[in-house]
Amino acid sequence: MNPTTLPDPIDSSPRADGSAIVFAHGIGQRYRFDGPEHAPVLVLCNSLGTDLEMWDEVIPALAASLRVLRYDIRGHGGSADGDGDAAPAGIERFGRDLLGLMDALSIERAHVCGLSMGGLIAQWLAIHAPSRVRRLVLANTAARIGDGEHWRERGRRVRAEGLQWLLDSTPARWFRADYPRREPARAAQLLERLARQSPVGYAAACDAIGATDLSDRLGDLRAPTLCIAGRHDPVTTSADADVLAAGIAGSQRLDLPTSHLSAVEAPQAFAAAVLDFLGAPAPGAHRHEDERYAQGMQLRRAVLGHAHVDRSLDGLNEHNREFQDLITRYAWGEIWTRPGLPRHTRSLITVAMLVALNREGELRLHLDAARNNAVSREQLREVLLQTAIYCGVPAANAALHLAERVFAEQDAADSSHPRAASVQPDGAATPYTLKPPD
Repeated sequence: MNPTTLPDPIDSSPRADGSAIVFAHGIGQRYRFDGPEHAPVLVLCNSLGTDLEMWDEVIPALAASLRVLRYDIRGHGGSADGDGDAAPAGIERFGRDLLGLMDALSIERAHVCGLSMGGLIAQWLAIHAPSRVRRLVLANTAARIGDGEHWRERGRRVRAEGLQWLLDSTPARWFRADYPRREPARAAQLLERLARQSPVGYAAACDAIGATDLSDRLGDLRAPTLCIAGRHDPVTTSADADVLAAGIAGSQRLDLPTSHLSAVEAPQAFAAAVLDFLGAPAPGAHRHEDERYAQGMQLRRAVLGHAHVDRSLDGLNEHNREFQDLITRYAWGEIWTRPGLPRHTRSLITVAMLVALNREGELRLHLDAARNNAVSREQLREVLLQTAIYCGVPAANAALHLAERVFAEQDAADSSHPRAASVQPDGAATPYTLKPPD
């Protein structure tokens, strides 16, 4: 698709918050760049009811090696509504907004990551303008999100009553139950931004979501694709991500321990997954030691979890400080960040080697961490069966018993989660059963 001819940018000098406005596809669109000027471009598409600040926590990691462009979708944040009430059916208008923005900013080709409604926009772009998309990340989204009549009714009510009534039901859709307690300021900020969105723009976005079903177009998606789901997401479930991945040839799948706004609830893991999929950062030979350490720590947390890494760091002393620095920089910053093998494969290889070496403590750690790398229990069982042949039956038997204990602990932790019911897009509760990692 050829770039669209557009008027010159308006108000393109950065504001105090680092954003700017450009006239693209007939409206003023607010955007912001972060990261090295000549690095590959990654475009971030926000979800319904949010703005470009939704991505704040993932920017430091992503912008270390990518030129990150985030923007407010039509009728959100600082982007204009346009003729939102007369918007055509489906997501096309929003997709063409993004095409116009890329044209106006002279971006011929980019990686694209969209979350929820942003994921619909990203799918539309990759289907209708495939030459503009390098790699695609679809997070907490689906080919069809919810029921069309539900979205039309929400749009009608927002036009009539505004957005304030949404504030009571939104936290149960956006966050796990403990997130507002852990991060009260951030949760309050996101909800406050929701309340400030344009009712006209929000309602038009609801209409677009309700009219969009890309299920029969998934086979047209040719860009390498990563599908990310939140294991506790009641809006776009792991099953929705499974459908996406099954319909997109060669795609990859990853679950994160989050609800709907995975980039907010688990920013380190989210950013690490995106960087890993995009092949960034580059192998460490050309990186400064401080950069290698920072990227190693980021990936170490994404794979092993914050609790384990925090315990290791809390135990630092004069005897182990250099060792902890060594493994962070070289095991995690040098080896695990290399693009030659995906994290999924490295995780399985590590489990097999730890069985062979009879390292029970490390094996327990990596069995538990495997699901952070999109490794299923079935795949772990296959690896442990393989070790019975090549490492010996006693070693494999001990590892299988250890895996059973780890899985039981995971299930117990999941089942004790305060959320006892899933919340559908309209806020109605239905019986909820956690889907196991496999």
